[in-house]
Amino acid sequence: MAVAAPTVVTVADGLVHPWAVAFLPEGRFLVTERPGRMRVVQADGRLGAPLSGLPPLAVGGQGGLLDVVTDADFARNRRIYFCYSEPDADGGPANGTALASATLAPDAARLENLRVIFSQRPKVASTLHFGCRIVQAPDGALFLTLGERFHRKDDAQALDNHLGKVVRVRPDGSVPPDNPLRQRAGALPEIWSWGHRNPQGATWGPDGRLWIHEHGPQGGDEINRPEPGRNYGWPVVTFGENYGGGKIGEGTAKPGMEPPLHYWVPSIAPSGMAFLTSGRYGAAWKGSLFIGSLKFARLHRLEIADGQVRREEHLLEGLGERVRDVRQGPDGWLYLLTDSPKGRLLRLRP
Repeated sequence: MAVAAPTVVTVADGLVHPWAVAFLPEGRFLVTERPGRMRVVQADGRLGAPLSGLPPLAVGGQGGLLDVVTDADFARNRRIYFCYSEPDADGGPANGTALASATLAPDAARLENLRVIFSQRPKVASTLHFGCRIVQAPDGALFLTLGERFHRKDDAQALDNHLGKVVRVRPDGSVPPDNPLRQRAGALPEIWSWGHRNPQGATWGPDGRLWIHEHGPQGGDEINRPEPGRNYGWPVVTFGENYGGGKIGEGTAKPGMEPPLHYWVPSIAPSGMAFLTSGRYGAAWKGSLFIGSLKFARLHRLEIADGQVRREEHLLEGLGERVRDVRQGPDGWLYLLTDSPKGRLLRLRP
């Protein structure tokens, strides 16, 4: 049976611009707040004190503490991975997206064994387009999405930098030997794919592939499945246009550049992304892709068949809150984070 009118249950409130949620044992949650706090949320919704042990952050604009995921073997090693806007070491205005690992202390009050395992190069004086979604593949490798920092969009086409890229590293930060550009002269070996704008949703699909979505400019938000060594076109090809109007690039398609699997005009400002693999909501929803909309303050459900989007449904039209993150919990329910100074962690119920 399909879910005719899903409802939301508030699990926790009082969160300040929450950005990502991960799942801990005993029904607890690990939540990041963009201003620079990470908290454990109890199963009954009680907020823990901010964890100590975070690295220095460049907080401002779209930057701060962003995504977080638990390691696939968290029950044994208590390891987490998180990404954030990393300030320049000399105290200047430049910053960039970084990926760190740490272990959650047994009392869940602090992070220990902090290690920065990837830093975007170059750092840029910008508060925009950090990307910063993490996916751990079944082989343990970590994918990280990276924005092109807005003012440096042309760098998304160059392979000597990390701007506008998806990168792939091992949990210790080393480069997997089968990364596609490892042997290419002048290319940074962490790069998996390039030509991306600002990807703020990523998930591992039931097809055994990485799926991402990315913000377009004015129109042209995209869903892509990044393949190794492929170019996804930004800013040469796009279905969007300049803010205020005006053409960007050379059109909507070009040989050697991968077309999007799906795109939106006008933009929905997507954030968060999850496939539903559980049967909690009935057969009609199982296998659907769920994506949050910041612009329209709702949830999108996409029916996928043969690797294509066949139907799109808008849910929670009356929510009135920007949806920042979407995850399926280990209990099979969908969880959302709303992005505001009084953000909420929500559970979606049929």
